[in-house]
Amino acid sequence: MTHAEAWTGSRLRRKGPLGASGSPEAAASTGSLRHLSGSLGREAGGPTPRGAQMPVQPPSKDTEEMEAEGDSAAEMNGEEEESEEERSGSQTESEEESSEMDDEDCERRRSECVSEMLDLEKQFSELKEKERLSQLRLRLEEVGAERAPEYTEPLGGLQRSLKIRIQVAGIYKGFCLDVIRNKYECELQGAKQHLESEKLLLYDTLQGELQERIQRLEEDRQSLDISSEWWDDKLHARGSSKTWDSLPPSKRKKAPLVSGPYIVYMLQEIDILEDWTAIKKARAAVSPQKRKSDGP
Repeated sequence: MTHAEAWTGSRLRRKGPLGASGSPEAAASTGSLRHLSGSLGREAGGPTPRGAQMPVQPPSKDTEEMEAEGDSAAEMNGEEEESEEERSGSQTESEEESSEMDDEDCERRRSECVSEMLDLEKQFSELKEKERLSQLRLRLEEVGAERAPEYTEPLGGLQRSLKIRIQVAGIYKGFCLDVIRNKYECELQGAKQHLESEKLLLYDTLQGELQERIQRLEEDRQSLDISSEWWDDKLHARGSSKTWDSLPPSKRKKAPLVSGPYIVYMLQEIDILEDWTAIKKARAAVSPQKRKSDGP
């Protein structure tokens, strides 16, 4: 392989995967390379007519050519490595530049997104506040019209509790009136019973006093009757028999008729009357004390 062929091959290898991918450009370059190698061979060995056979070269030249091809391949590999390093360096530089540009662009877009997000949040909060105020106004109107459930439900509960309390108060009032009425009736009945007992006690007291007085008067009257009869008898005994005879039979004192065994008193009539009067007076004096001791 000549130096021109090696240079052409290195140029083709630098093109990278396009030459290896079998593209039209790679095929054209390969054809030109073959044409150039043929022309160089003709210049070195002279023109070769058609059908003429190439002279057989000694095998030593083949070995030399193979060695030369190995050297040229090593040189081509070194050049390829250098080209790859340069390409990688340029790629890293471009990547750094692109990364810097991407960071700036991202920062700018982030700031724009943040500002838009803040604006959206502000608008959302304003809309939310307006909606809340509108709902509050609507509820206030419903409460004013007594149509809001927040107002009607507690109102219904209060009305039910009011009815229950009114019923309980009415029942309690009835019980209190019954208790007061019963107390009044009990006190009235007690007062009536006390009045009746006081009346009976007073009646018994007055009746006892009056009976004592009546009894005393009766005793006094009897004593006076006995004494008056005794005086009348005595006066009649002293008078004439005509006066005794002149008395009507109803006023005459008849002698008592005694049948069976009887006691003959040896006392005079005046003594008997005095004893009888003293006994009655003593009995009349003892009876009130006995009643007081028997009483409450």
